[in-house]
Amino acid sequence: MNILLVGEESAGIRVLRLLAESCHRVVGVVASPKPRYGSPVTLWNTAVKLGCRTWPAQSVKDLSFAQQIRTDEVDVLLNIHSLHVITSEVLRAPKIGCFNLHPGPLPRYAGLNPVCWALYFGETTHGVTLHGMTPEIDAGPIIYQSIFPICEADTGFSVSLRCIKEGLPLVSRLLATLEESPANLPRISQDLTQGQYYGRGVPYGGHVLWSLTARQVVNFVRACNFSPFLSPWGLPQARKGEQVFGIITAMRTGSPVSAPPGTVGCLDSFGIRVACGDEWVSIGKIKVLDKLMDAPEVLRSGDYLEESAAGILSPDVRKIRNALVSFSGLLRNHII
Repeated sequence: MNILLVGEESAGIRVLRLLAESCHRVVGVVASPKPRYGSPVTLWNTAVKLGCRTWPAQSVKDLSFAQQIRTDEVDVLLNIHSLHVITSEVLRAPKIGCFNLHPGPLPRYAGLNPVCWALYFGETTHGVTLHGMTPEIDAGPIIYQSIFPICEADTGFSVSLRCIKEGLPLVSRLLATLEESPANLPRISQDLTQGQYYGRGVPYGGHVLWSLTARQVVNFVRACNFSPFLSPWGLPQARKGEQVFGIITAMRTGSPVSAPPGTVGCLDSFGIRVACGDEWVSIGKIKVLDKLMDAPEVLRSGDYLEESAAGILSPDVRKIRNALVSFSGLLRNHII
């Protein structure tokens, strides 16, 4: 089959290498020439080294690109972690169809950064979904899906790696089925009433609200931790007076707190403790400007971290504020 790969990041690179070792012909690669999250390796550069034709990522938004696809007799378009919305004309151009590898379980986590949102909400499972593409984003029929467990030690980085690991066999399975007979491909319609679409917004404008529960604060930090690479959400921001810093690692202590939220407490084996709404959390690594530091290098017992972002909600988070409030209530009542 003739395959056009549209993608980015490590997942796109892994799929390109998979295709290069297969019997299929890679017509070309659509990607961004520059890295997005600090990795020195890009899909674009990998494609060039393998001798593939390349087009810039925004080509999929150009109506004329559909004619290029038809001219090249593309059978299948694979969309792997690309952030550009593909126009309907381009979606209709491949002979067999277009398929997207989404790093989240559909329909529950549609849209951008599903790994971040799943960790933020404290999910104990996550997944990756291969689905047919339609003009509606992440709404096409599910072809294959893999669900896997996640634990409190997982971060945005570790879950993203697991999505790639689970997703590659789904792509191989798709190609094998299409080669045998496209008619044998399963197509399960999504119940979109059970889903939620997430946009570019970050909870609370990216600031830590210490009045939330310790679980919520730590989940936010985990969701933003893509170290050693940059996070799509950035680092959770905290403020000590005029000094603003990002939090890289944090863990729950299980120790009840009587001090006001934001109060800095004692040192422990992980770092230094800060009071949340229900218990102490321990802050380990932080980033001040571009410098990675241990939290005790900046914070001292008795310091106070302000909630300067209290009440700030991005548009995408504002619409799910009630869900966050309910989530907090469940935590306090020890239901979950």
